[in-house]
Amino acid sequence: MNIKEFGGEFKLIERVTREGGAVVGVGDDAAVLEFDIEKYQLITCDMLCEGDHFRRNWSTPKQIGMKCMEVNVSDIAAMGGEPTYAVVSISLTDDVTVEFMDGLYEGMYSVADKYGFGIIGGDTTHSKTLTINVTMLGFVAKKNLCMRNGAEVGDLICVTGDLGGSMAGLQLKLNGVDGFLQNHLEPKSRLMESKKIREYAKSMIDVSDGLASEVNHICKQSNVGAIIFGEKVPLSKNTIETAKKLGENPLEYALNGGEDFELIFTVDEKDFSMLNLGCDVSVIGKIVEFAEGSKIKIDGAIKPLAGGYDHFKKNLSS
Repeated sequence: MNIKEFGGEFKLIERVTREGGAVVGVGDDAAVLEFDIEKYQLITCDMLCEGDHFRRNWSTPKQIGMKCMEVNVSDIAAMGGEPTYAVVSISLTDDVTVEFMDGLYEGMYSVADKYGFGIIGGDTTHSKTLTINVTMLGFVAKKNLCMRNGAEVGDLICVTGDLGGSMAGLQLKLNGVDGFLQNHLEPKSRLMESKKIREYAKSMIDVSDGLASEVNHICKQSNVGAIIFGEKVPLSKNTIETAKKLGENPLEYALNGGEDFELIFTVDEKDFSMLNLGCDVSVIGKIVEFAEGSKIKIDGAIKPLAGGYDHFKKNLSS
């Protein structure tokens, strides 16, 4: 049985996972380890493969390097933490040049400098596919740790910024249409915003696989349900115009596309007014009882909240 037939990426992870002795292991944005009386150690990694996560004929080497780092910083941010160090392992193809590597590392170091962490090592090998894996370490004060399992019935479901922009850019490139590409080529994490959100959030996750997938992760880990209001999902003018050009639904980009790296979080309704993030924050739904399941309301119709990006199911082309 191949992995798609078995159930995809997340079913596979469940099958091969076993307890490893961490405070938090598989099932959140980063692993959490005991460090000292005041803080936890965070560890995360992301692997980017040419053809799936980037294409050299679309992105500059610097943009690829920036993306490799930002996606990992986003995982640390989703835990309420701050990055400290990264190690980089790269599998190079025969046509990779020294100039490409210079640009790649220029991008990676620019992100490291922006957020104040070090790149301290890694590994290099050779293969038929250019692959870049970053492992990132960080710390979080125990009082600030945010996970997916803290959502409670009645919480507001909130999201920073807007969603669907990365998929909109990807669809433009796939269809050879001119338009706004920055969200896809140069995604940014919400590390600075997470430092304020973590004071009030009961649960948090970053948007790497689409709104539908991320809300369902929170629901599963917190043993709750959710209702999302489709008209409240924030979509930028560029995302809406892109979908119109291509005859598609921009809400589907937000639900299924991923790689927006915004933060979805739940807060008590009384705490929402305390948030002052310096960016747009939208209330897109509420946490409900587990028995109600996770649903989305669109134009008065309520249906199951399903979807999200799965590397093995290939919901949307990349």
